[in-house]
Amino acid sequence: MYIIVVLLILIIPALAQMYVSITYKRLRDSRITSKLTGFEVARKILDANGLKGMYIVETKGTMTDHYDPSQKVIRLSSEVYHGKTIAATAIAAHECGHALQDQNGYLYMRFRSFIFPMVNFATGISYFIIFLGLLFESLNMIWIGIGCVGTGLLFQLVTLPVEINASLRAKKQIEKLALESEEEKNDINQMLISAASTYIAGVLASALELLRLILLFTQDRD
Repeated sequence: MYIIVVLLILIIPALAQMYVSITYKRLRDSRITSKLTGFEVARKILDANGLKGMYIVETKGTMTDHYDPSQKVIRLSSEVYHGKTIAATAIAAHECGHALQDQNGYLYMRFRSFIFPMVNFATGISYFIIFLGLLFESLNMIWIGIGCVGTGLLFQLVTLPVEINASLRAKKQIEKLALESEEEKNDINQMLISAASTYIAGVLASALELLRLILLFTQDRD
C-alpha cells in the first residue's frame, strides 16, 4: 500500500504537467482568428470590466503567467504577451479571471490570501518538526508535523475552486467580447481545462502525501 501511494505521488503530478505541456505546445502554434495578442485580449477584458487602470506586464519564462493580487498586476510570459494564438488568448483571459475575482471580492480567493502566510509557515517547518519528533522519539511531535503538512492540502483545496472559477470567468468574457470563432471554442475550453488539471493533481498529490506520512508512522508504531 505504501509503495503504491509513493508511486501515485510521483505519477499524478507528472501526468497532469505532461497534459498541460502537450496542450500548450499544440495550441501555442494555433493562430487565433481575432489576431489579438495575449496583451490585447487581457486589455479588452479588463477595460470592459472597469479595470482600465490595471497594468499588464511582460515577465520572463514559459507558463509563468499569473495575477499578482498584492500589486494588482497581471503578469504574462513573453509567449502569451506577444502571442496571437489560442493558447495566449485562453491564458491571458484566465489571468483576467483572477483579476475579476479580486475586484468582486471572491470568497475563496480572499480566504486563500488570508491563510497563505500561515500555511507557508506551517508547511515550511512541518518536516523539521517530524524530524525532531523522530529525534526525541515523540509521537505527539510527529503528529503535529503531519498536521502542518495537512495545511498544504487545505491550501490546495481552497485553490482548486479559485482556479476553476477563473477559467469559467475567462470563458464567459471570451464569449461576451467575441474573442473566439465557433471553430476555436473547443480548443480554448481544452486550454482552460488543462490549466485546472494541475491543481486537481495538486490536491490528489497533497492528500496522498498526507496518507503516506500517516501510513509510515502508524505502520512503524504497529
